[in-house]
Amino acid sequence: MMIQGFHTGISGIKTYQTAIDVTANNLANINTVGFRGNTAEFATLFEKTLSTTHGNMTHNREDMGLGTRVNTISMTQEQGNILLTDKSTDLAIYGDGWFAVQDNKDSIPLYTRAGNFSFDADSNLVLPDGSHVLGTMGTNIKDGVTVTRADGTKEKGAELTEKLATVELSGVEEQVPLSFPKNLVYPPEATSKAKMIGNIGTDDEVRTIGTGIVDSSGNRNHLRIKFTKVENQVEPGSQWNATATVQSLDGKEIYSTINEVVEFNADGSLKSNPFTTIDNKGSDVIIDLGTGYNGVVSIANSDITSSSMANGTIGGDLKGYEINKNAEVIATFTNGVQTSVGKIAVYHFQDDQGLDRITGTKFRESSNSGEAIFFQDANGNNIIGTNVANYQLENANVKMEVGLTDLIIMQRAFDANSKCITTADQMMQKALQMDA
Repeated sequence: MMIQGFHTGISGIKTYQTAIDVTANNLANINTVGFRGNTAEFATLFEKTLSTTHGNMTHNREDMGLGTRVNTISMTQEQGNILLTDKSTDLAIYGDGWFAVQDNKDSIPLYTRAGNFSFDADSNLVLPDGSHVLGTMGTNIKDGVTVTRADGTKEKGAELTEKLATVELSGVEEQVPLSFPKNLVYPPEATSKAKMIGNIGTDDEVRTIGTGIVDSSGNRNHLRIKFTKVENQVEPGSQWNATATVQSLDGKEIYSTINEVVEFNADGSLKSNPFTTIDNKGSDVIIDLGTGYNGVVSIANSDITSSSMANGTIGGDLKGYEINKNAEVIATFTNGVQTSVGKIAVYHFQDDQGLDRITGTKFRESSNSGEAIFFQDANGNNIIGTNVANYQLENANVKMEVGLTDLIIMQRAFDANSKCITTADQMMQKALQMDA
């Protein structure tokens, strides 16, 4: 029993010392973004069964442990506290999922819950330690093209983009470090259609409806239609002379002019649209006056109104990159256009507990965790498969009150095992003295 006391006490001291170290490390990282806490799990080192028998019956079966050991140090998987930030590049995962980073291009991916990303001086998406974030690059960035910049100058070999609503995740093995051009241009898009809407009334007064349009060189021009009532009206309905003009914004230059007669029904609805297209310095623009009441009308005793819509945009230079709540990297340009240029990958595992811990916030795939996978939708497309929020960070999933309580309990258990060794030593000394 005395030797057993030594073994029990020593194993208990070693076990609880490890548990204290684990808990202390948890508390030390309580403010580390993306930190996953550890929990020390114990097991009996040896076990002895005590029982009494009477005939064929066994009574009072008891299991007596003869020491303890640390069975495993498991990862705590509870959601960490969410912190609000002022950066769109800060991301938090709600629920299952991991971001992936690489220390360099040749290193294996490491997985983390830390989403405190930022763009470095070379427009690479990185963690504060310089690790590159993995994801899918959009297919809408091209280089080696002569483009017209926002100031009207031409630049050869500039990188430019076209508008892309979203970037679809490619395969797990196809994810790359997200790196974007420092200088990116959104090329001008010439206007192809202009729609006019409004009520010109029935009084014999000049009415004008206009809209801004963009030519193929990226210059803003103005399309205006002036309505004047035809002198000799033919009832029912009304007729108006309409002059469509494309001119410079200051009105000093006129590029093209078309004259047509627009007819309205007796109820004021548009009878027909005589306009087709008008030349906008080399590109055709469809003039849409609508149909019926959907467009330009001529209704008495109603407010005189006018509005218009036209597609096309001037060129724009890159203002910066942001990340939206769908984990997509969005490029914003000086012309107000935004386009998706990349998507951050979110990985999943069959068993998160099987991941090998590399640091407090980074983990590596193992045979126990299974291979990293992407969730898929009903159509077989790769998706994030969880909720991701921008302007938020997931802090350590360690609770101060729980950690301090565990530390007190483990410290007392450590002291109890130390007392066990002291008691066994005293018993041994007395036994030796009795033998003497």
